[in-house]
Amino acid sequence: MRPPHVLDRRSLLRTAAVGGLAATAAPLTAAPALAAPTFLRSDRPVLTHGVQSGDVLPGSGLVWARADRPARMVVEVSDGPDFRHLRRLQGPLLTPDTDFTGKLRVPGRGRAVHYRVVAEDLDGRAASEPVTGSFRLPPGRKDGVRFVWSGDVVGQGWGINPDIGGMTIFSAMAEREPDFFLHSGDTVYADGPLTETVTLPDGRTWRNVVIPEKLKVAETLAEYRGQYAYNLLDENVRRFAAAVPQINQWDDHEVTNNWYPGEVLTDDRYEEKRVDVLAARAFQAFHEWVPLDPRRAVDGRVYRRLPYGPHVELFVIDMRTYRDANGANTGEGGRILGEEQARWLVDAMASSKATWKFVASDMPIGLHVPDGDSAWEAVANGVDGPPSGREAELAWVLAELRRRKVRNVVWLTADVHYTAAHRYSPERAVFTEFDPFWEFVSGPLNAGAFGPSELDATFGPEAVFVQAPPATNTSPLDGFQNFGEVEVAPGGSELRVALRGQDGRELWSTTVAAVR
Repeated sequence: MRPPHVLDRRSLLRTAAVGGLAATAAPLTAAPALAAPTFLRSDRPVLTHGVQSGDVLPGSGLVWARADRPARMVVEVSDGPDFRHLRRLQGPLLTPDTDFTGKLRVPGRGRAVHYRVVAEDLDGRAASEPVTGSFRLPPGRKDGVRFVWSGDVVGQGWGINPDIGGMTIFSAMAEREPDFFLHSGDTVYADGPLTETVTLPDGRTWRNVVIPEKLKVAETLAEYRGQYAYNLLDENVRRFAAAVPQINQWDDHEVTNNWYPGEVLTDDRYEEKRVDVLAARAFQAFHEWVPLDPRRAVDGRVYRRLPYGPHVELFVIDMRTYRDANGANTGEGGRILGEEQARWLVDAMASSKATWKFVASDMPIGLHVPDGDSAWEAVANGVDGPPSGREAELAWVLAELRRRKVRNVVWLTADVHYTAAHRYSPERAVFTEFDPFWEFVSGPLNAGAFGPSELDATFGPEAVFVQAPPATNTSPLDGFQNFGEVEVAPGGSELRVALRGQDGRELWSTTVAAVR
């Protein structure tokens, strides 16, 4: 056994690759908020990045962990935090093929499920220290539900800043004690390199924790994996992930900015210009590092439905994988969902028995989101006329939901780096064949703040509330980081939506009654 040694913070963060760094890491859950973890060589496996859970269903949740070497994932499950009565479940092998990550669907009883994960040496002679977590199972008919949502983590050069305690907004979300967290995309910024310091316009200095994988745009599989490993260096994120199950979707920055299938990059930072090649690597890293169950996804990727009790069901869509090329976004045949996904969304929502149907959308519907000077990134095309381009696909979805009498539909999204509440109504719209609905926007979690954006009149949106920064790419030091919260009342008769700031303070709220 090698003698233990300690790396100083600067040497550790500059020279250790994430995989090699993890191979000598003590459990990160034990690290203080502002200090680098202490790395000791051990003769037994180590769980390197805490634990996570996600895609909770009636009776079970998906548990995630990562080891520092080949090992067997083992999960012990209990109804109480004391683990006096537990069940031991054998999980998958953690191997280099999955970057030593693994996931296991864990059954539970009651509402609260407590679990602890260990990594066992392949010869069975040694095991890691356990790392504990918990998740809540869906409620009964008379119970309420509370969940939070947001997106956009470590964007525009704003990483983990030890001077302010890291990404504290995750602790603010944890204090709300949500049943689950909906991550609306841009779970990482694979195209957003970090520097050790950033000088703000007023002369203040922002400091970043850095690792090699965050010093350039991600192109290799190892670099994409490093994006997720980086975010889990933050103690706020690890605590939150251990306590709150997630529902994850992706947008563009998991691969590269504003990407679409078939694109060939002109960005000089990339040696690999083919986006389809980059997307395949990013897709693998995404599924290795987030607690998403691909068996629930219709295409094995992202879009899926997740019921959470009798009054809540989420429909997680993918506006990235099946879109057409970003362009003028007019004329016929525009796609942002693709025909198969659009039909699935309508059919799934029409068959839902839940009181409230939440569309987890990675992009807003009515906001202008340009891609350069002459192309469009989202649904809207800047023409206040009848639906054309990608708008026509969304018009079909909205009209079908109305025709099939799908009630109590709410859209939740992030992407634009500010928070807003939009009310869509046919009374204000050019296209009128739909029922009124709300779209709530939140974010970013730890990224530059932008906005606000203009609204396209095609579907008649009204900005009921907007909070946006005074300048482009406002740093997290100035606030303007946001998350949203949904509370469904016991019995499902109404919901309350609150838009909250960086410290959890309520900025705005509204209550909506269910249509029976």
